[in-house]
Amino acid sequence: MLPRASDTIFAVASGPPPAAIAVMRVSGPAAFTLAETFVGALPAPRRASLRTLRGGDGTLLDRALVLVFPGPNSASGEDLVELHLHGGRAVVAAVSAALAASGGRLAEPGEFTRRALTNGRIDLAQAEGLGDLLMAETESARRAALGTAEGAVSRRIGAWGVRLLEASALIEAALDFADEDDVGELPPGLPAALAALGEEMRTVLAAPPVERLRDGVRVVLAGPPNAGKSTLLNALAEREAAIVSPIAGTTRDRIEVPVVRDGIAYLLIDTAGLAETTDDPIEAIGIARARAAAAEADILLWLDDSPPPAGALWLHPRADERPPALDGRLALSARTGAGVDHLWSALADRARALLPRADQLALNARQRQHVDHAAEAVLAASAETDLLIAAEQCRLARRALDAVTGATGTEAMLDALFSRFCIGK
Repeated sequence: MLPRASDTIFAVASGPPPAAIAVMRVSGPAAFTLAETFVGALPAPRRASLRTLRGGDGTLLDRALVLVFPGPNSASGEDLVELHLHGGRAVVAAVSAALAASGGRLAEPGEFTRRALTNGRIDLAQAEGLGDLLMAETESARRAALGTAEGAVSRRIGAWGVRLLEASALIEAALDFADEDDVGELPPGLPAALAALGEEMRTVLAAPPVERLRDGVRVVLAGPPNAGKSTLLNALAEREAAIVSPIAGTTRDRIEVPVVRDGIAYLLIDTAGLAETTDDPIEAIGIARARAAAAEADILLWLDDSPPPAGALWLHPRADERPPALDGRLALSARTGAGVDHLWSALADRARALLPRADQLALNARQRQHVDHAAEAVLAASAETDLLIAAEQCRLARRALDAVTGATGTEAMLDALFSRFCIGK
């Protein structure tokens, strides 16, 4: 059965028990009535009050703090009650069972946030920011997600929308006063204003995507068989993530290891050795995957004496066993640890250039797609000599911006977003 907005839902919003306190949220049209069956008279709105919770048969369930938030000024935009319970599993289970028996329904993942979106408490961009905040593992990811959740993206989109509406109004006014057989050009100054708006959007799109903060900078180790890639991967990961042996071709497939260092998330990827020829079909598949990984790398570590692909970090591995390199390669030894800190420093320098700065507006892939469409339409309008076509381009741009904040969102996209949330969100 699909979730219904008319249902009154409940869930623990403070994380799974056991814990010192478990915050049980109850939200929906019957939230107050449902809560009254357990605690009696409700306290004044937004004022915590100690109450005794009893089941339908009078059984003592818990003594808890109760807070009441009348809609629409609540987290979900509807009547909401918080029960601050003792955080034991048995207490949470008993209260949950009593709520279900009285007509409540356990919330679906993300259903509280989805109701907040439906009821206008937040927009889609803010909901995405909240989802990213729940998954943030680094300080930079937390800051970016919190900014989006607090409306940074929405405010920029809103400001662009206002400028587009003003431009559309000028175009419509020009159309109203034009003769049917003589539709004029854009009003003076408007082409430059539209061009400036489009270029501003392009500047935001030129910033690194927000996904890199969450998914990590992709660092691919590539080179011939037995070059020391797996040994270096283990040294960087500081654990035995890959099998190491003196037998060439031990690594047959990609090995991915997430690492966070100095606040930057990396995804380290070990690959099969790039043998020039092979009669082994399995090894051939591994080589093909290694080449594909190298092509997709944000940073490529090249462990080979032959010149590296353009832009790669050229390493001189096993420096403790071999003569020094004379071509400027970064010498290191995964076995002794020599040079590994220098490699991390070089990785951090490159990674910072690939990540959004704290003062930059960072968009996710979905938002970038719509802003790109808006910028394309705005720039087309700025160069248009036909008022009717310019008006249509502005309309398309406004529609694309509306899609960023969810004004034109689809149910399928919303389902995919909120499935990432926990039950209590």
